[in-house]
Amino acid sequence: MEDERSETTQTCGVTRRVVLASGAGAAAASILPLEQRAQAQQQFARTETGQTVQVSANVNGRPVILEIDSRASLLDLLRERRELTGTKKGCDHGQCGACTVHLDGRPVSSCLTLAAKIDGRQVTTIEGLAEGADLHPMQQAFIDNDALQCGYCTPGQIMSAVACVTGGHATSPDAIREFMSGNICRCGAYVGILAAVQQAAKVMEG
Repeated sequence: MEDERSETTQTCGVTRRVVLASGAGAAAASILPLEQRAQAQQQFARTETGQTVQVSANVNGRPVILEIDSRASLLDLLRERRELTGTKKGCDHGQCGACTVHLDGRPVSSCLTLAAKIDGRQVTTIEGLAEGADLHPMQQAFIDNDALQCGYCTPGQIMSAVACVTGGHATSPDAIREFMSGNICRCGAYVGILAAVQQAAKVMEG
């Protein structure tokens, strides 16, 4: 039986050695491009680096001058370089509001804001609202109305709430809800948050 298979294979011009050699060649051909692409990607990763730029800004009333990576976000600058960890990293896509800070008095998502853009500008974080031991009216209102549970989103909620009042948007419950809609509270403390904004608005506007 073995002789018959051998004769048939040789008659067709194909031997087991030829088949194995062909398979090995095909495998090598398919792997080689992958290795070449991997090497190209590694080389690109080594050469494609950000530039270092200098920024001069006012952060919570204090002037700062920093050398930063041009690709760094404001959120990472605040947390990692200035140790202002009150600003939270939530979704990192500008959709939850946990990283809200004020840039020249206006609320921004610091995770989507390049740190290089703060050059010559004023940044205020949750740490910059209180004056010494005296809490900002909005901070006190959040405490008074129990407008938090886990507290992770609270700094961003407060920063947006302050901007809501100072921007003249706290004119009605619906107006407050609309302005604050970009800040998500996964604990669902929205009733307390609304009450806090209304309470603080009376103090801030009075």
